[in-house]
Amino acid sequence: MSWNKIPIKSRELQLIGTLNGGQSFRWTFDSHENIWTGIFAKTVWRLQEEDDCLKYIVLGSLLKKSDTEGGKHVDVYKNLLQNYFRLDVDLSNYYKTWSEKDDLFKSACVQFYGIRMLAQEPVENLFSFICSQNNHISRISSMVEKLCTHYGEKICEVNDISYYSFPDVDKLAQPKVESQLRELGFGYRAKFIKKSADQIVEWGGEEWFKGLRVKMYKDARTELMKLCGIGPKVADCICLMSLNHLDALPVDTHVFQIAAENYLPHLRGKKSVTEKMYTEIGDHFRNLYGDMAGWAHTVLFCADLKKFQQNDILEDIPQKRKKR
Repeated sequence: MSWNKIPIKSRELQLIGTLNGGQSFRWTFDSHENIWTGIFAKTVWRLQEEDDCLKYIVLGSLLKKSDTEGGKHVDVYKNLLQNYFRLDVDLSNYYKTWSEKDDLFKSACVQFYGIRMLAQEPVENLFSFICSQNNHISRISSMVEKLCTHYGEKICEVNDISYYSFPDVDKLAQPKVESQLRELGFGYRAKFIKKSADQIVEWGGEEWFKGLRVKMYKDARTELMKLCGIGPKVADCICLMSLNHLDALPVDTHVFQIAAENYLPHLRGKKSVTEKMYTEIGDHFRNLYGDMAGWAHTVLFCADLKKFQQNDILEDIPQKRKKR
């Protein structure tokens, strides 16, 4: 299979910070080949960076034949990738503006350039972040893959590895899902997944999510928090990552520490984040960065993650992209 290319400057897209920074949990990296393999939109992808483009191969897809026949499949997949990485956003200009407003961002963006806010599918995003509660990335990834292999559709098999789509929400609303997930090691999250799936199906499924996209951010957040097991942080993750509310700002331990140490010193020493503190932190970043504050804060989040501070990870971030 030959590589397809999407023109994009190297400073506009950094795959390692974007795909391995806690947004999505279905991407793996081959450091020897400098290739990412992952799944979204019921399609299996291989991605590779170069100085002036993003290269991609489609390994398999469940897209309807009518969507890809007649030689137009390249454009369909190209559009999917462009939307997924929000490549219509001139990120360098935003980085420049954010750097002028904030010295911490200015320092962080030297290494963490080209961090993209993924435009994810809300069903996968929501249930992945239910799995993320009180969890670490490797275990979250394992749980997400279990959801896919048990309830998703098989897309293809490559080198004896089977790839599955993320399940539609109605599959997660089946009667035995909670007990099955408990047997698979999901613990209390099994109840949250099943009950949230039931609620979403009852409220209209995919159409319900479409309605949240056109609501005001705070109204969409309020609706999401009516779901079983969805608190403020997870609701903000969903708003930011899959509902196009780029002013949403999830506040977890990392973000709280960043805020307390660098912006809001009166929060230092606090042992828990109250609702008032959560709102204060979010409003501070929104006032600082503007209507895309959630995207800007994601760069700081990536820079703060311990795994990105380890030399072996930083060495994987190419100073110059490799041509092939």
